[in-house]
Amino acid sequence: MSCDIGHGRLEACKDAVSGIDAIYFINFGDYDPDTDVTYDVAAGYEDVITAVAGVTNLYKYELKGANSFDQTIQTNRDNGTTYVEQVLVAQLKKQDEVTTKEVKLLSYGRPHIVIRNRNNQFFLAGLSRGCDMTAGTIGNGTALGDFNGYNLTFTGMENIPANHLDCSTESALATLFGGATIVTS
Repeated sequence: MSCDIGHGRLEACKDAVSGIDAIYFINFGDYDPDTDVTYDVAAGYEDVITAVAGVTNLYKYELKGANSFDQTIQTNRDNGTTYVEQVLVAQLKKQDEVTTKEVKLLSYGRPHIVIRNRNNQFFLAGLSRGCDMTAGTIGNGTALGDFNGYNLTFTGMENIPANHLDCSTESALATLFGGATIVTS
């Protein structure tokens, strides 16, 4: 049966940290998830992505502070369905004209999003269906020390959890995406 498990897991060491360092947006449609994505062939790693063709640019947004990426497995036995809700919450500090326009465009589209956590692991959210901006505020705060910037929430719904990408550095990420340019401004 295809849903039988094949691996166990020992208690992990306590050497991981939480948080997100950066996100990278990819315009929806820049790659075909059925033909442009290559996966690892080793047993147990079949969901790890080793290459993605067709992507020219990865649009990088550095993050610091209250940012999160959580995945919730949704299963309904009566309906026989399972999917994974992928939720990214990002705070972009300080408003500017260019970012306001980009936030507008992100809200109109449904980008694929690469998430880099503080353990230098990379994940691809919205692999097939992209991610929708499901909430967003542009805030000025009240007091001098209040948050000024963009609070954005992106939600993806996929058949499986966000795929691990077979890389641990930003240069390896660009190589994995066929030599894509990482755009920072």
